This record gives sequence, C-alpha cells and structure tokens, in this order.
Amino acid sequence: MRNRLRKKVIFVFGTRPEAIKMGPLFHELSARSERFEVSACVTGQHREMLDQTLAAFEIEPEFDLNVMRPNQDLFDVTSAVLLGMRDVIADARPDLMLVHGDTTTTFAASVAGFYANIPVAHVEAGLRTHDLAAPFPEEFNRQVASKLATWHFAPTSQSEENLLAEGVGPERILVTGNTVIDALFWVLGRIDESGRRRGAIEELLDSQLPFDWRRTRFVLITGHRRENFGEGFEQICRALETLAGRFADVHFVYPVHLNPNVQAPVRRILGELDNVHLIPPLDYEPFVYLLRACDLVLTDSGGIQEEGPSLGKPVLVMRDVTERPEAIAAGTVRLVGANYAEIVGNVAELLEDRTAHAAMSRAHNPYGDGMACRRIADFLEGLP
Repeated sequence: MRNRLRKKVIFVFGTRPEAIKMGPLFHELSARSERFEVSACVTGQHREMLDQTLAAFEIEPEFDLNVMRPNQDLFDVTSAVLLGMRDVIADARPDLMLVHGDTTTTFAASVAGFYANIPVAHVEAGLRTHDLAAPFPEEFNRQVASKLATWHFAPTSQSEENLLAEGVGPERILVTGNTVIDALFWVLGRIDESGRRRGAIEELLDSQLPFDWRRTRFVLITGHRRENFGEGFEQICRALETLAGRFADVHFVYPVHLNPNVQAPVRRILGELDNVHLIPPLDYEPFVYLLRACDLVLTDSGGIQEEGPSLGKPVLVMRDVTERPEAIAAGTVRLVGANYAEIVGNVAELLEDRTAHAAMSRAHNPYGDGMACRRIADFLEGLP
C-alpha cells in the first residue's frame, strides 16, 4: 500500500541556474522517500556549466537529453527538448513534472507535460516584466509555462499577484520564497563546515586572482544576456574601463561567460587593464564564496539579484527592466541598464559614498528565509 501512495516526481532542467535552484528541492523531496519517488532529467542546454553544478549538488540524473550542439538556435533547442521529453515521459511515467523559471528547457518541457497530460509544477512562477522582448526569450517562456502549469510556486507576493491577475486560481498558488536562497545557504554552510572544501576553494581563487581578495575591495561582475550583445556590451566594457582607471585601488573581477558575443568585446576592451581580472566561469561553490567577499555586484543575471541581497551586497543590474521589482522597492537593487553613464555613476557612488553603500547593504531582502523547499515539499505531500 505504501508504494502505491508514493508520487513519481520528475525534475526537468537544463541550465546551471536551474540546477542551482532545483538542487536543494531535489534533495528535500528525495529525503521524503516514503512519499516521493524522485528522478531527474537534464537537457544539457548548458553542458559544461550544468555538469559542474550537478556535481556540486551531488545529483546524478536518470535521463540526459544532451541537446547542446554547435551553432544551434532556439528552434534547435526547443525541438530537441520537446521530442526528447516524449521518450522520457513514456519511460519514466511520472505523476508530476517539476520545471523551473524561464528557460527554453522550461518552455519545451511544460509543453511536453501538457501534451502527455502530466501535471506540471512551476518553481519560481509568476515573475513578469510584461514585455516579451525583455528579457528575450525568457519572458515568453515563463508566461507560456504559467498557462500550462497546474501548480505555481511563487517566490514573492508580487509574483502571486501577477498570477492572480492572469486568472490563475489562488488554490493553485503557493508563496514560498525563492529556492535560490535555500541553495545559497546550503552551499555556504557546507563550505564553512568543511576545512578541506574551504581550503580547496580558496586555493582555486588564489590561483585565479593576483591580489588579496579577502581584504581588498573588489567589484564582482557577471554578464551574459543576449539583449546586451553588441552595443550593450560595448557600453558595459567602456564603463568598466573608465571605472578601473578612476579607482586604481579597487579591483574588478569578471568571470567571463563562454559565449563569443561576450568574450570578444570583454577581451578587446578590458584584457590589458591591471586591476580588471578576466577569469573563466566559476563553479557555483567558488562563485558564491567570492560573492560573499566582494564589495558590490554588477550583473545582468536574475538569480544574483536574489543572492546578493541575502549576503548584504548592493546589486546594480545592467538591464532596463527586471522581473524582480521587489528588490528595487526594497532598496537592495538598482537598474542601471547597459548604459555607460548609469554604470559609471552608480558604481562610483557606491565606491565613494559608504553611507549609500550601507543603505543598500542593510535593506530588507524580499526573497525569503531559506525554507522555500520545505514549503514546496509540504504542499506536494498534501496533494491527493
């Protein structure tokens, strides 16, 4: 009788950010083995970075679509995931599919679940810019996932309001906080508890950074959004060039995304500056360890808008709109766009005015308390 009561739950994800945010939830459900039979399907939408994150979270997927191919576009990824999921669903026969966020994997897997009449639960549901072109294609992906999902795990009350406004019934929504906070605390706690793990991370960072990053002020930078390709990245890099010259005693650490559209302008404009350090992309553990040590963050990422405030770091977002307006309202995040003048002005203010820096550092983080995965698991346990 007990086995028949277990729900067969399949996690589907394909990128590094999805793996980070789904990792702690995967372990939370796996630990409740009397209620859930858990499996994971990865699409490989990000290959190398995904594999590194799977290792960090100790997840061995039962299914791997391995869709990554040279020079593929959104047509290729979408069709490969959709067709691959047809076979995975037939093999796994899940009772429930869990997807995350706003990737092409999320979009295609949600469609596959809909076609197969498998209930879909959407983690990090309800984020909106209400502009299908910004970010592209993420805003489209998450809106479609919301149309198809049965259950919606919204990170904030604002996300819940977005879903309610679109006609989703309140009984199908649970406000949970964001699972990225669970992941952040889980990973940093594991590092702090293990001298061996901490030592290995510090040795890696020492090998990449030729300055005392533990005691010297530095700005941590990430950038990869396709809407910033071209002129946007030119302005971002020119702004960093100006800031590096103006603040010679501050270091600028940039783990550079592997995409050639990012690599080319970054290497050309910033490659010869002494206090700008262009390093390879970091695994999640060393990245969040470095995030905890930095002075402020300049990014176009989504998750860092949530992780940074959890560690008391001001975050400047190089986008014109954000699906995470709660952090702006709370004062932990500012939008600066891919705009030379805005980037220079805001970074300079936070480096020069420690009162302004402290105000952003101490602002309330609206993204949760690290208990999102427990809330989701409790909710799923209560389903018939």
